[in-house]
Amino acid sequence: MHVPCPIRINGILIMDLLRFSTAGSVDDGKSTLIGRMLYDSKGIFEDQLEAVTNASKQRLSTGIDLSLLTDGLRAEREQGITIDVAYRYFATPRRKFIIADTPGHEQYTRNMATGASTADLAIILIDARKGVLEQSRRHSVISAMLGIPRICVAVNKMDLVDWSQDVFDKIRHDYLELAAKLGLADPRFIPLSALLGDNVVTRSEHSAWYDGPTLIDYLETVEIPKERSADKFRFPVQYVIRPDLHFRGFAGQITSGSVKPGDEIEIVPSGKRAIVKQLHFFDRDLAEASFPKSLTITLDREVDVSRGDVLVRSEAAPQLGRDFEAQVVWMDERPLALTRPYYLKQGSRTVRARIQRVLHRTEIKTLSEIPASNLGLNDIGRLRITAAHPILLDPYSTFRGTGAFILIDPETNATVAAGMIASDQPKVSPDVVWSASEVTRTARESRQGHRGAVVWFTGLSGSGKSTIAKALEKRLFHDHRQVYLLDGDNLRHGLCHDLGFSSEGRTENLRRAAETAKIMVDAGMIVLATFISPTLADRQMVQKILGDRDFLEVHVSTPLSECEARDPKGLYARARKGEIAEFTGVSAPWEAPTAPSLTLPAHEWPVAQSVQSLLKLLEAKSVFLEIQDPPGGGI
Repeated sequence: MHVPCPIRINGILIMDLLRFSTAGSVDDGKSTLIGRMLYDSKGIFEDQLEAVTNASKQRLSTGIDLSLLTDGLRAEREQGITIDVAYRYFATPRRKFIIADTPGHEQYTRNMATGASTADLAIILIDARKGVLEQSRRHSVISAMLGIPRICVAVNKMDLVDWSQDVFDKIRHDYLELAAKLGLADPRFIPLSALLGDNVVTRSEHSAWYDGPTLIDYLETVEIPKERSADKFRFPVQYVIRPDLHFRGFAGQITSGSVKPGDEIEIVPSGKRAIVKQLHFFDRDLAEASFPKSLTITLDREVDVSRGDVLVRSEAAPQLGRDFEAQVVWMDERPLALTRPYYLKQGSRTVRARIQRVLHRTEIKTLSEIPASNLGLNDIGRLRITAAHPILLDPYSTFRGTGAFILIDPETNATVAAGMIASDQPKVSPDVVWSASEVTRTARESRQGHRGAVVWFTGLSGSGKSTIAKALEKRLFHDHRQVYLLDGDNLRHGLCHDLGFSSEGRTENLRRAAETAKIMVDAGMIVLATFISPTLADRQMVQKILGDRDFLEVHVSTPLSECEARDPKGLYARARKGEIAEFTGVSAPWEAPTAPSLTLPAHEWPVAQSVQSLLKLLEAKSVFLEIQDPPGGGI
């Protein structure tokens, strides 16, 4: 374990700094926990303590209300909740800390995202009596999006469950399942009571079964990871300093990497190059500077550099582009509108931008990605955005400084969204721009009286997929539904005629089929797709392209022996003779679905019974639910 040690430079004591945030549901005890840390570590000035003691008399008969050390707004004290982000500073002999106490109410999730955006560590509080709640999940999703390197789960109010190890273990198990889905690595779990101080600064006598550190011990010793882009220099220019004709410097803060005199740098977006002449820090020059140093840089020649430009190393220049995809937290009470222009601010540079498409919204309860035409307050989703001028496409997962941006409403000047540039950008030429339709999917579905969906039939060759799908298509068309049968063999006559039957060729065939079905679903159609799709990985790829809400997997479960006995196209016989290589079920593997939306034993059921089961599935999945006509008809 890394233990931070204070060092002295020129006689000055230097300690490393840990920024952390607290998050959790309402009344989990975040403010009380911070108050306890400040109080027990002697991090409160006497006048602060006196003011809190006097305020506590209005709420408590005896003692001190520690939450008042952070809940400073009148509305917070009246309601007993945290509304705004409260920042507090304290230090121990081993480390300095900056705390962001963030709100628990869903209404103030945007404030939580703001407070956690610069954190090295997030403390997720969970009430031992309630377990992992929706808001705990929401804050964990945001922490994962923000790329916070360390997560500490503080199971609070253990005194109210008699310090039960079983309760603690159950919460740990539930949260680890959530962490695995979100990619949160190795979270630390600590049982404690913020109100009584157990396992906060001093070890509790009530948790003999817990042999880990107290919370303050963990915060003092946890390793602060280096920034993930340590080898790639980024310096957004905040201000051009020109006091006289003899000096022209560029002030700002290094957001990643390091720089020294003699380095060749490139100015983004102009692409011009120069050599670093000097690094100025107040009244002295530096031999080298690295993240997160603020300083002024001078260059060896006169080049055009303005506020909003970014200085980078020439050998590690970023990708630039106007069209990109990003994860966002929507922070405005007015919902997103595709017709409304926004300002996009990245670092100190602001450009006009438009949201071309909402790719999906994250459903917090299930963590699934569902189709959406807009986002509302506190929604989390993925957008496709077009900027008026090229911006840095640094992925946020690597560059927390330049990979982040905000969207601003030009009418109100309000920040409406916090965004993070995605690392998996679509491989599309920067000259190709997504053209958004003036007619929304919701408007199409409203006119048709049902929503779009894909019924993905999977099963062995000869299982009866096409027969059942054709019968269902005929029934839905008779019922005035917009429906189309997307047959695998038909696609290979046109769109996929260039593909072979290797595993790679089959995967690409399914990818093209899924992308085609996605366009048809966007048109509000019910698509019946019949593809063997033999492997779990291929079907997961299709599901990811289509989204959980639109993908209905139907397993036509006719056994291999029955399919081979039928052999309507004579393919099994040819495969047994070795005339067809990599034939599913014979010379290539078949992985049956483990949890399909519906299983159809077509070897036992008549076609009509399978069709009835499919109609019930579509009804249960609300495909036939009446769609409300959007304001303005969605046009």
